[in-house]
Amino acid sequence: MSSLNAVVTGASSGIGEATARQLAAQGYHVYVGARRLDRLRGLAEEIGGTALELDVTSDESVAAFADAIPTASILVNNAGGAKGLATVAEADLDDWRWMWETNVLGTLRITKALLPKLIESGDGLIVTITSVAAFHAYDNGSGYTSAKHAQAVLHRTMRGELLGKPVRLTEIAPGAVETEFSLVRFDGDAEKAAKVYEGIDPLVAQDIAEIVGFVAARPPHVNLDQIIVAPRDQAAPGRFARRS
Repeated sequence: MSSLNAVVTGASSGIGEATARQLAAQGYHVYVGARRLDRLRGLAEEIGGTALELDVTSDESVAAFADAIPTASILVNNAGGAKGLATVAEADLDDWRWMWETNVLGTLRITKALLPKLIESGDGLIVTITSVAAFHAYDNGSGYTSAKHAQAVLHRTMRGELLGKPVRLTEIAPGAVETEFSLVRFDGDAEKAAKVYEGIDPLVAQDIAEIVGFVAARPPHVNLDQIIVAPRDQAAPGRFARRS
């Protein structure tokens, strides 16, 4: 087992799964966490990592997850997501609660739990996957954009609070990435999800994973504060050059 441990949340699919593979290829022993333990076990076996059940919305689950990890050099806060496209006037409060619990409080819980171990490593790195929605407001997206703004500000605040500690912090804000993201947002409606990426060449999970790998490979004195990445076909949320 590698002496360097990395932790990836939301690792059962998409960006989290690709990131776990990337970090394992770079020599890290990767602890992968998500609710879908069956998927995690297959991934962990493939990359020589460790699968641990994790629900970032549960204090007890996060505590048990963190206790099972002896040391940590990297934490990738990837768990999150969107639900629905309701206007503010028609907002579904349950969808809002889920988005805030998962994106904001989930990031807070897991970061707080693992921060002592990241500091103790002598060269810790916290990567938080936010979104271009952390920089923009768009119609019908207030639940997600407000949660991503809050998650991003939480992450950015730590940059000052941890100044002088051996921990680097990088925010990666992707645009359109073709993963299960839209499928979750539209409650499993595959047709609706496919239309999000229709006529464009979206990013794929590996694109983001390679950026995480690049960040992790920088020397300890180099902090990449913020990386915004989008497909060439996207200028902003909802603004695409679509081919018919």
